[in-house]
Amino acid sequence: MEDNSAKICDLIVEKGELKQQIYNNTLESMQLFKECARDFEEYYKDNFSIKHERVSVHYTDKNQFEFKLRFAGDILIFLMHSNIFEFPRDHEVMKTPYIKEDRKRSYCGMIQIFNFLSDSFKYNRINDVGYMIGRIFINCDKHYYVEGKRELAQVLNNFNSKELDKTAITEIVHSAIQYTVNFDLLVPEYTNLMEVSVNDITQVEDQIMILKTAKRLGFKFEPDVSMKK
Repeated sequence: MEDNSAKICDLIVEKGELKQQIYNNTLESMQLFKECARDFEEYYKDNFSIKHERVSVHYTDKNQFEFKLRFAGDILIFLMHSNIFEFPRDHEVMKTPYIKEDRKRSYCGMIQIFNFLSDSFKYNRINDVGYMIGRIFINCDKHYYVEGKRELAQVLNNFNSKELDKTAITEIVHSAIQYTVNFDLLVPEYTNLMEVSVNDITQVEDQIMILKTAKRLGFKFEPDVSMKK
């Protein structure tokens, strides 16, 4: 009985220390993401804001797990999850020698990137939809794996040996901005807007844009590419 208790306690300690290490790595990476976003804001203000006053870039730090980067008509929200995840058994990274050598490397923290329209927040359009355009996984070695759309899908992954440093994070931030700028708002289907209830009209008396707005209504997030080297 005592031996079994000791084994369970050892397991709790081992798994707990591993997850704490990954959490710390992810939180440190989140701080670097914030630095890179602030750097981009400062670069824009120093080089473009005077000539292009109507187009702004603005960074907002909400808390240790979240920040926003607003540019033109879009907002990117970077959100760190507080929990630790493991890749599914059938995921491609689980088949790599790097993971097979040490299964603990398959546990990761996660930072997600969401894209919303700026006006959705400005006019409190609570029915508007945003999209997850990418997510970054960070493990105990501070190695990273990126899943995402288009430009983010082109970010070089080398989960076996590549650490998530400021250079890599800058590339991810720039890729997210580039994808968002190219991800345009399309005219909604006419048939989706044919009927409007009295409640829709009267509930929000002072707003003229009360219907759901999104860049792609019916759009479902699927990575364009599972990035691998």
